[in-house]
Amino acid sequence: MHEGHRERMKNRFLSENLDHFNQHQVLELLLFYTIPRRDTNPLAHDLIQRYGSLTGVLEAGFDDLIKVDGVSRNTALFLTLIPHLCRRYLKDKQGDKPQLNSSSKAGNYAKSLFYGRPYEAFYVICLDAQNKVNHAALVHEGTIDSAPVYPRVIVEAALRHKAAAMILAHNHPGGSLQPSAADLDATRKICSACDAISIRVVDHIIVAGEQYFSFADRGLI
Repeated sequence: MHEGHRERMKNRFLSENLDHFNQHQVLELLLFYTIPRRDTNPLAHDLIQRYGSLTGVLEAGFDDLIKVDGVSRNTALFLTLIPHLCRRYLKDKQGDKPQLNSSSKAGNYAKSLFYGRPYEAFYVICLDAQNKVNHAALVHEGTIDSAPVYPRVIVEAALRHKAAAMILAHNHPGGSLQPSAADLDATRKICSACDAISIRVVDHIIVAGEQYFSFADRGLI
């Protein structure tokens, strides 16, 4: 019975993609590939209930998932891999050296860096003289509500990756797009440090979910 159900689910995906799947059905389908001989529907429901959504399950992290009854090491590893794979996919779609010559391009590129990250992180996107990406350097990973950034670390990353200019980018996992007083203060300090070595800070992007805030668009940089 379970084998027939699995084939129906797979064929349904092939005919209509995931557009009309419920969240637990998407998770059930994923679990087929790490749980070969057991009904995955109850576990899918349990995980959705525990974490609140499919996104919550995928962002739970290996150490948390492995503690759930019925979740093996392979299953926890597989589910944890998916957000990282999605982030890599989105970043790779933009090419090796995309040209970030507008705030919209910078915002979309920054979103690809933070996809699936439930914690705060800070990137320095190093640009060449044509505003093409040399390298996106992850300079800090913090707690969910704190990412202290030090100008020295930013300057070192810019010099190491031969930046003619840079875009700062960090995320607000809590969902607020507005820069905090600490964000504004850190940006001023970083701009001052970079001015001293003739590297332009052309924007600072804050990402929250599918939205972004551009300091350049608001005249804050």
